[in-house]
Amino acid sequence: MEVVICSDEQQVGQVAANRVLRWVEGLTTPVLGLATGSSPLALYNELARRVEEGEIDFSCGIGFALDEYVGIDPENPLSYRQTILRTVVEPLRMDPTRVRVPNGSASDLAAAALEYDRAIAAAGGVDVQVLGIGSNGHIGFNEPTSSFASRTRVKTLTEQTRADNARFFGEGERVPTHCVTQGLGTIMEARHVVMVVTGRHKARAVTAMIEGPVAAVCPASILQFHPSVLVVVDEAAATGLNHADYFRHVVDILI
Repeated sequence: MEVVICSDEQQVGQVAANRVLRWVEGLTTPVLGLATGSSPLALYNELARRVEEGEIDFSCGIGFALDEYVGIDPENPLSYRQTILRTVVEPLRMDPTRVRVPNGSASDLAAAALEYDRAIAAAGGVDVQVLGIGSNGHIGFNEPTSSFASRTRVKTLTEQTRADNARFFGEGERVPTHCVTQGLGTIMEARHVVMVVTGRHKARAVTAMIEGPVAAVCPASILQFHPSVLVVVDEAAATGLNHADYFRHVVDILI
């Protein structure tokens, strides 16, 4: 696991984008794993800038979103399908017909989840998986105690996750209680992983993931076993790291 501490959110996006472009270089059909949330926006915004400047072309790329709420209308602006379209597909000029999101409205959710993993395999697997991290250490919606071998499935959201996500919903709107999420086993099959994290409210989770033991209570800690992971954080998210001074030097190599 490589860890880079950046001075601000803009630098976080630049460092993460540099690595993504290196990983997809030469691929005619890059397959991206797409996370939602606030932290990955720094990366998506920087990639969009480079698409605009002609440095990279994702029009032939394939995308697989990490998760979707159960029971939410796919056309609802708060669905992850719509969020991915707004924040990733349109800015990166991807073909929306080549970007899939788990089906949270399927009559048979278990079958739809199984089919989703099969679709990822049929595409040749994910080349670069983009991740954020929840304040409780989740990746995707793999909440604490999730199995490290888990596949795409239905998962119950913790009260902490629902409270964190309530800001996206209007007053009186109920945050869904369940989701369909790629499993930890699914995520670990990606060839490369880039995690982007900003904000002091994520510092505890970042420390547990990087410096804590590998344990199901911090699902993101499984990434310690992945052979190709880059974690890019800002100073606020790095406040709990014991080895922060070492990690700060790495940024000079990657920019």
